[in-house]
Amino acid sequence: MKFLLRIASAALLLLGTLSIASAATPVETMASASQDRLIVVTVADDVRVLQGRVGSTPRGYDGLQRYETSSAARATMKALAGEYHLTQLAEWPIPLLKVHCAVFEIPKDATQATLLQVLKAEPRVRLAEPMGVFETRSETYNDPYVGLQSGFKQLDVADAHGLSRGEGVRVAVIDTGVDVGHPDLANKVITTRDLVGGTPEQFRQDRHGTEVTGVIAALANNHLGIVGIAPGVKLIALKACWQLTDDTDTARCNSFTLAKAISAAIDLKSQVVNLSLGGPSDPLLAQLVESGIQRGIVFVGAASGPGPGFPQDVPGVLAVSASESGVSAQHRLHAPGREILTLLPKGHYDFASGSSLAVAHVTGTVALMLAHHPGLNSARIFDLLDRTSSPLLATDSTAARSINACAALASIDPARNRSAGSIDMCGSTPPAQTARATEPVRPAIR
Repeated sequence: MKFLLRIASAALLLLGTLSIASAATPVETMASASQDRLIVVTVADDVRVLQGRVGSTPRGYDGLQRYETSSAARATMKALAGEYHLTQLAEWPIPLLKVHCAVFEIPKDATQATLLQVLKAEPRVRLAEPMGVFETRSETYNDPYVGLQSGFKQLDVADAHGLSRGEGVRVAVIDTGVDVGHPDLANKVITTRDLVGGTPEQFRQDRHGTEVTGVIAALANNHLGIVGIAPGVKLIALKACWQLTDDTDTARCNSFTLAKAISAAIDLKSQVVNLSLGGPSDPLLAQLVESGIQRGIVFVGAASGPGPGFPQDVPGVLAVSASESGVSAQHRLHAPGREILTLLPKGHYDFASGSSLAVAHVTGTVALMLAHHPGLNSARIFDLLDRTSSPLLATDSTAARSINACAALASIDPARNRSAGSIDMCGSTPPAQTARATEPVRPAIR
């Protein structure tokens, strides 16, 4: 009898082990579910910071400060789930907003719109919204040898580096993973967080985040590849998006992963946050971004189109379109986004296109400006970049414009730059010299 019990116990243990091993992560479950069956709900929460033992490292959000949700907030979520027959897929505290947040799957006999209308009227509910789905802003590039339209040259970065290289500015890239071992990013990434739940190998093999990061911060004067707009920055790589296929840049994120990433960026004291992505308006994400802006963080995001959407419709976000897109909407910045040479995983280089790259050009320029003049806020930065923008070099159209990093830097404090003899430096680097500075040898595309 004891022998049979031991066999049964071993079998149960094995089954339990197999179940744990094959269990999908919350993000995988959400990604596979129909998006019209998922909702995000927040309730008031008196979130408290957990105190570690003496000498211990604070943890939470994969290494950040650790927080504890109140029993009252958990009870409220449990009660709501029971009353409305909701299945909880994930939960986490958001101390910045003093709320506890959960992702629920709605019952099969309910509609998302109807249930959200009921929950929004619930006095216990702070916020109820559909699960937003967001995508990185890339374009498939079929022929990498068509030619290079250098964003580095367009922004007059070679001359801008005489004033600033972005030294010490903390830039968070909320995107897919990044090839942190790329030779052109050596020792640039100071912190990584995987908020999707993938493997370290996949983190390093992700394309989109690597491309965006390369435009922002590829090393200068290392006899390799390209030069980033702000090679002196400190990078924080926050993976909130998952790559859909191995051979394309297309990636997807949702409200759950982006909320955690934005919270992490704020906790990690980022000064600039790059959001090369776009999707529907999202009240939860908007609240988090507004909280960051109030703390002096500059958010740079893709402008998805003429209508509302996240992150472009959040007041204070620097919304960016590709100069080549032909979109000249008010209150937007423009930068090159087509045929941009940048980094690929495993130490490679290639051309990429999309407003994601335009956002990266602006993020790098913002880092140059903050290193040169740390007191700038989002409104002042937008004004400087907007009024010093110039026609796009690659076209005869005066409608297509782009920011100019050197002109913006020189305009921050003209008197200071005049006394330093640098007021007339912009545009002083001959085109041939600029080309050599950014492309010592046109790299073999690998």
